[in-house]
Amino acid sequence: MRLMSIASGSSGNCIYVGNDNAHILIDTGISKKRVEEGLKKIELSPADLNGIFITHEHSDHISGLGVLSRKYNIPIYGTWETIAAIKSYTNLGKIDEDLFVEIEPDKCVTVENLTVRPFSISHDAVNPVGYRVEDEKSKVAVATDMGTYDDYIVENLTGLNGLVLEANHDIRMLQTGTYPYYLKQRILGNRGHLCNEMAGRLLDIILNENLKKVFLGHLSKENNYEELAYESVRMEINLSDSRYKADDFDIAVAKRDLPSEWVEI
Repeated sequence: MRLMSIASGSSGNCIYVGNDNAHILIDTGISKKRVEEGLKKIELSPADLNGIFITHEHSDHISGLGVLSRKYNIPIYGTWETIAAIKSYTNLGKIDEDLFVEIEPDKCVTVENLTVRPFSISHDAVNPVGYRVEDEKSKVAVATDMGTYDDYIVENLTGLNGLVLEANHDIRMLQTGTYPYYLKQRILGNRGHLCNEMAGRLLDIILNENLKKVFLGHLSKENNYEELAYESVRMEINLSDSRYKADDFDIAVAKRDLPSEWVEI
């Protein structure tokens, strides 16, 4: 299976997952042009996509959905609440009703030889989900926009070979920054976003010897930076009682404005 972050950050998110038989995007919060440029790196076009899986209805996850789906006639998967919210946004333009496919948390969807399992996440959206994607050889997941995690999240992220995990903010930068109080409280709350330290603790729990690649994603432009997220997550692993150390794994930060390397898992 191949995993690539086309864009990941508070200004737009789009992750590619696929293999020789099937190709999907998780979220399209960037322009059609940027999606096309990202897919071109792995010699694909949006015309090759079998589906777009939406985590939730916030603009940094769906802003490019209307143009992309109309141009390439790509099925759109989301919870019915998320689909209803998408339909209510007039700035996306008209999207063909037949393109929408309703999904439910914890019920698998088959796309060619990919098995996609949505799982519920804690975020201030109508019915948000993360995604675990498997084929015959590999297991990857995208888990961002989570204010907290629990045993259920850990279960859905266990035994992975690849992962995109949120490391949204540094708590001190957020608390001392310019955001209004209500927004700081939203981000810090259980329906907000994972801070660097929480991301590190969650990652430490789910580490396994077959985990080949971890992308730290959805970094805040104002309240985080790449080196800080990277080192904070690594420190949580290295200071834990785990038998693993951060150097045992390939951990990288997914960039906001540039596609990552594509990883064969």
